Amino acid sequence: MPPLDSRNLHSMREVGKFVVVIGVIMTLVGLVLWSGFAPKWLGRLPGDIRIEREYSAFYFPIVTCIILSIVLSLLLSIFRR
Repeated sequence: MPPLDSRNLHSMREVGKFVVVIGVIMTLVGLVLWSGFAPKWLGRLPGDIRIEREYSAFYFPIVTCIILSIVLSLLLSIFRR
């Protein structure tokens, strides 16, 4: 394993900061969604898969995931510049 020089150490610190920021953002978004302030359409878009049986249910919000992925990708590309 090569020794850590100042460039590697600086880049590791930047990665650490990035991971902490993403964690804080995810925690805040989770708290907002958990508290009930989420939009009512979130997870109920046309194309989301929902199968309900008598004693079980399966739910996979595929369209919601795709839209959130696009929005987050656009936001991250804007903030990178």
